[in-house]
Amino acid sequence: MIAFVSGPVAAVAPDTAVIEVGGVGMALQCTPATLAGLRVGQQSRLATSLVVREDSLTLYGFADDDERQVFELLQTASGVGPRLAQAMLAVHSPDALRLAVSTGDEKALTAVPGIGKKGAQRLLLELKDRLGEPLGSAVPSARSAAAPGWSDQLHTALVGLGYATREADEAVAAVTPQAEEAVAAGGKPQVAQLLRAALQTLNRTR
Repeated sequence: MIAFVSGPVAAVAPDTAVIEVGGVGMALQCTPATLAGLRVGQQSRLATSLVVREDSLTLYGFADDDERQVFELLQTASGVGPRLAQAMLAVHSPDALRLAVSTGDEKALTAVPGIGKKGAQRLLLELKDRLGEPLGSAVPSARSAAAPGWSDQLHTALVGLGYATREADEAVAAVTPQAEEAVAAGGKPQVAQLLRAALQTLNRTR
């Protein structure tokens, strides 16, 4: 098992980071929050989980060991694969997920794309004795409460991808209506989707 990778960041994409390890570029699937903290050329250490399939080997990267552990525990529930587990961590921090499960917060789980009412009920039942209690004293309800707002995360991710501050500002402004529509509909802006939209805007202007 590859427990972690450490080295300079070679590239950052909307859902992937490449870390150079001994002259080899290791591609890691990461959440938007993890990618937002990376800078091309800077040293980074990411905890990892290797998912083995018959036709693929996929390495997932995480900001810390706790996030990696929760990612793996989530997959012990029926119907939860690595992509859905990562989507849950893109919306909620590890402690927020622990709190949601320990308090039976169905609404928190249905905030994750791909989880409906019945799925949330099943997950609450299956994960109740697996995730444990929150580790921190102050627990945010979701990523948005613990991390910078969507616009800050998006701006940081774009700069990390190599775009100039002015370009990042313009791209954030371009997708702001899309984020506001999500809020008006009672949801929360999804940074991964906004990042893709922002990159499309930047590609059109170049």
